Amino acid sequence: MDTVNLMFHTAASSLTLTEDAVKKMSSLVFDRTDSVKSWGGNENTSRFSKKNTLQIGNRQWEHVSIWENMNSGPQTGGKFGIDLFEGKSIEIDFDKKVIVLHPKLPGKARRFEKLKLIYENEMMFVEAGCEVGGKLLVNRFLIHSGYSGSVLLDDQFTAVNKIDGQLKIVDQKALKDSFGNILMTKKAVLPSFKLGSKHMTNIPVGFFTGALGRQKMSIIGGDLLKRFNMIIDTERANIYLQESKLKNSEYYRG
Repeated sequence: MDTVNLMFHTAASSLTLTEDAVKKMSSLVFDRTDSVKSWGGNENTSRFSKKNTLQIGNRQWEHVSIWENMNSGPQTGGKFGIDLFEGKSIEIDFDKKVIVLHPKLPGKARRFEKLKLIYENEMMFVEAGCEVGGKLLVNRFLIHSGYSGSVLLDDQFTAVNKIDGQLKIVDQKALKDSFGNILMTKKAVLPSFKLGSKHMTNIPVGFFTGALGRQKMSIIGGDLLKRFNMIIDTERANIYLQESKLKNSEYYRG
């Protein structure tokens, strides 16, 4: 059995491995090559392998499909999503640095703030608010642990609310998706970001200009998510948040 470091990715819906990780595996056999979509474009191809066995700790899954792409998180050779934990309540504890699976919602969830989830195509969304020009603008955000930043805004929200002209731009950066497509993103600072009852101030925010329509989803990324311990219920109907010890960490502005 081959061994690889995997990243838990809240917005992934399959098991993927990088090209570099695949090169080190002797037992993996690919069945076909398919076209797939990504952040950076629709014209990507990916090799596909079916009927694999995956073991994480003492849990094992059979007949697992694997897709090949280029990139994953630092020091990892691939990623997997919440679909592996179907029928389980998922607790992500940043204080203890553990993921705990529960057969049902644990009692401790009563001490957390409950937010409604929008669950579509095995992806989880929540509503949150951005302060722009003195107004709180509510939008739907994908919970995306694979994005290292705090907040990324979709093109439509950016254009309709004239974000580029209302926030001070502090940086521009190239963002690379799983297939190596490079997108240019602008960096600014939100005076306030509201998630549930929590108001967070001076939040780094990214958005694209130019190729409008490509970035279709607004995103809450890992730099903001780590500030909350969270529990996702079995039905993916609600998420429960409690501030973690990282709540006052300096925001990443790279």
